[in-house]
Amino acid sequence: MSTANQSPTPDRPRASRTGGRARMTGAQRREQLLAIGRRLFAEKGFEGTSVEEIAATAGVSKPVVYEHFGGKEGLYSAVVELETAKLLEAITEALTQPAPPRQVLEIAAMTLLDYIETETDGFRILVRDSPITKQDGGFASLMSDVAGHVEYILGEQFAARGFDPEMAPLYAQMLVGMIAMTGQFWLDHRKPEKAVVAAHVVNLAWNGLTGLETRPRLRSIPKGDVRRG
Repeated sequence: MSTANQSPTPDRPRASRTGGRARMTGAQRREQLLAIGRRLFAEKGFEGTSVEEIAATAGVSKPVVYEHFGGKEGLYSAVVELETAKLLEAITEALTQPAPPRQVLEIAAMTLLDYIETETDGFRILVRDSPITKQDGGFASLMSDVAGHVEYILGEQFAARGFDPEMAPLYAQMLVGMIAMTGQFWLDHRKPEKAVVAAHVVNLAWNGLTGLETRPRLRSIPKGDVRRG
């Protein structure tokens, strides 16, 4: 049967008319550059990665990188955006599970550690300090979004247990910060095992929360000396 009228498969690189290497579609080239950028940024950071290296690794000229992303900053922003969306979606799903509060905390801790284990390059990029992450992307912004979800959960729990619900945002930041910092530590050490780490995080968070005082104060400062901001 003749195949002269059949078009190339859209998801596969198109064959070159000169018989050389198959050419990538625009979408395929973009995905390739994103994957290469993700790996190089994770290994060397934003400052340590150059457009020249990205292009050389992809086997293209520098103008191709500029054509797709406008430069290194654009590629980095695209990588951060994808990783942020991926992790936020996973954690949001964990925090909205129809389960008791302690179990929700356990699921959230394991979700973050799962991401670190399976998407190590992505997590390294998110926690790196760079010109892009200092603005409106990266890990700090992501954790702020997560804290917003935790704040909603804590607000309900605080109100039901007689605590001041206005303090929920503060406690949300503390909880998320604790889990996030533990995750960064585990990224480099990978000990103890993931489930053990999650169990200890939940142990500290939950048992600390169950013993909360309704009106806590510092014992080292006389009550009359506490100044309000």
